[in-house]
Amino acid sequence: MRAPEYGQSLNGFTVNLLSSNLHRALIFQREVLAAEILHDDEDLLILRGYGSDWMIHADHTYDKHPLLDDTLKADRRGAGVELRLHGCDPDRAFEAALAYGFKVLDGPRFQPDHGLREAHIIDEDGYVWVPDIPI
Repeated sequence: MRAPEYGQSLNGFTVNLLSSNLHRALIFQREVLAAEILHDDEDLLILRGYGSDWMIHADHTYDKHPLLDDTLKADRRGAGVELRLHGCDPDRAFEAALAYGFKVLDGPRFQPDHGLREAHIIDEDGYVWVPDIPI
């Protein structure tokens, strides 16, 4: 499945992790967690297990995204993790985050590679939440 179609097919809640070593992440996911590997290439793992799907992106796929720089410099909880809420309006969430004094890392913006409009918002504990909707 092409990336935009996959991105638009997601719903509910998913987790996306960044990895400095995707090969080791694959071994951990497959051998330790017994996850089913739905997709495996040099950029991305898509995994399934225990009623959930999740993704792990190689660091280099975020080289132009503020999340990687934030992750590499962070000394807080949640660095390198995206908690994705599919179907949550990123523009509304962005406005509410600003109104309540939360940090916006990126967006809202169109992410055509994923077929989504998304924002990256940091909560009080340092977790990065990504509300997104299909475009």
